[in-house]
Amino acid sequence: MKDWDAYNGAARERGRELNGLHPELVKGFSALSRGAATTKHLDAKTRELIALAVAVSTRCDGCIDAHVRKAKVAGASKEEMAEALGVAIALNAGAAFTYALHVLDAAGE
Repeated sequence: MKDWDAYNGAARERGRELNGLHPELVKGFSALSRGAATTKHLDAKTRELIALAVAVSTRCDGCIDAHVRKAKVAGASKEEMAEALGVAIALNAGAAFTYALHVLDAAGE
């Protein structure tokens, strides 16, 4: 298992390095993140549970780290996170099932 605190520190260090090399890229990414976090209809906890499901689906360690931290601050319990992850797992299985049908289609008769 990962040492998430060490991972977070190393990711922040690399983020500062990337900012020094390409500040406009980091500025644009930050604006996108702020925009996504500004919602009128979803509360912070719901947004973070969605973010965790997407983070697992996209296999993004940095996203997992950031959104677990934010989900905790927003009041999400481990049980709620587990239910959100169940949705992600089911959808990923559904996507694999659907793509398996492409194989049958490509194989022909």
